[in-house]
Amino acid sequence: MACISESDKHERYYSPLGDRWNCEEMSKNFSDSKKYKTWRKLWFFLAKAEKELGLPITDEQLKELEANINNIDYNLIAEEELKRRHDVMAHVYAFGQVAPKAAPIIHLGATSCYVGDNADLIIFRDALDLLLVRLASLLDQMCKFAVEYRELGTLGFTHFQPAQLTTVGKRCCLWIQDLLSDFRLLQHVRNGLHFRGVKGTTGTQASFLQLFEGDHSKVEKLDEIVTKLSGFEASFIICGQTYPRKIDYELLSALAGIGVSVHKAATDLRLLSHLKEMEEPAGPEQVGSSAMAYKRNPMRSERCCSLARYVMSLAQNPMATAAAQWLERSLDDSANRRLCLPEAFLCTDIALNTLQSIFEGLVVYPKVIERHILDELPFMATENILMAMVRKGENRQTCHEQLRLLSREAAEQVKIHGRKNDLVERIRHSSYFQPIHNDLEELLNPKSFIGCAPQQVTQFLEKEVYPAISSFQGHFKNSTSFSV
Repeated sequence: MACISESDKHERYYSPLGDRWNCEEMSKNFSDSKKYKTWRKLWFFLAKAEKELGLPITDEQLKELEANINNIDYNLIAEEELKRRHDVMAHVYAFGQVAPKAAPIIHLGATSCYVGDNADLIIFRDALDLLLVRLASLLDQMCKFAVEYRELGTLGFTHFQPAQLTTVGKRCCLWIQDLLSDFRLLQHVRNGLHFRGVKGTTGTQASFLQLFEGDHSKVEKLDEIVTKLSGFEASFIICGQTYPRKIDYELLSALAGIGVSVHKAATDLRLLSHLKEMEEPAGPEQVGSSAMAYKRNPMRSERCCSLARYVMSLAQNPMATAAAQWLERSLDDSANRRLCLPEAFLCTDIALNTLQSIFEGLVVYPKVIERHILDELPFMATENILMAMVRKGENRQTCHEQLRLLSREAAEQVKIHGRKNDLVERIRHSSYFQPIHNDLEELLNPKSFIGCAPQQVTQFLEKEVYPAISSFQGHFKNSTSFSV
């Protein structure tokens, strides 16, 4: 626990999650300070509940515990942990040093997992609350973008090949829909999170049954009181020494799902940046390449993908841990849980924060979008032309074949000779298509190709998104992660 000087920091490895892309609230939530203060609160809650149920614990002892929750001597704890090779017992000793009258009743009847696992669950609950606000804020920002561009037609792409038109706002709603699904799952996980409670060494509560001389009702009441004091509605009825490690898998699966959605949106933004249809914000002195001075790389989107990929990979760890827990517990979960769980939450928080910073300054280039539409519009128009011809009494299959032949000829002009797409002119000079020659201008109007996209945007946001995030409106904060 010894403090590290600023100069020494550069001689050791530090996670970039804390140093380079630090999100302060989430970082503090997973700090040693938060964890160890929570341990002390849990010891205070346990003693308070035990006194309420008749154990010989005094008000003076409780006051001493409560007064010293934040009075932590980290140097003493580090020394004790080296001697005892047990972090919980080192903290029990240090707590007793500053609360000597209460020292005999600290950790009474409990096992290490009483503070370790319960504190983890409190920290995870608080982390989920932070992520829900972060995700709701991002969704709110993306909704503003979708509304602004709900009618701006743009080429749709299937297989990254030009397809029928959509709108910029409708495409954004695809990203919103994925994240909304994550938001709902995150709420479900958050609201269903149980406390480990007061369960003893193998989950049987045997030590507490002895403390209360066989009174089962008092043991149940003890669990209930501590659970409520810790801010949970319910605790696990059944557990081993630890809370079920399947919970870690559920938590990281939800975070990995967010990673999937962030990766998809950021990848799309990178593709659109390549097409020069959109561009993420950049600082006036931002450098894209040390060699190619003209470059404007989508660095934030790339960072989102990189972080999201890491979160997605972390979900495998608790899956393997949950599968390998032996009987009532095995300690081979300890080291990897210290790594993968905080990092998954921090990575997710940073990825969401970075994606929000993109949408707060995302630039759209309508003229580039229009040029791309006009380059492909003749091909896009073939479906409208086909339907118009059928309405004029022509055979659908015959018309399809005529359009296929003319489209192939026009494509050769573009691909082989580097000329403009002349499909429309070929249709104008085809006697077969004479019935719709006077309708071509209307059939080629880009607005006729976006279908119900603008209305879908409005309907989706009003019926699904706004109601889901409305209760978070007062918590929205601007993004702060603008670092390279």
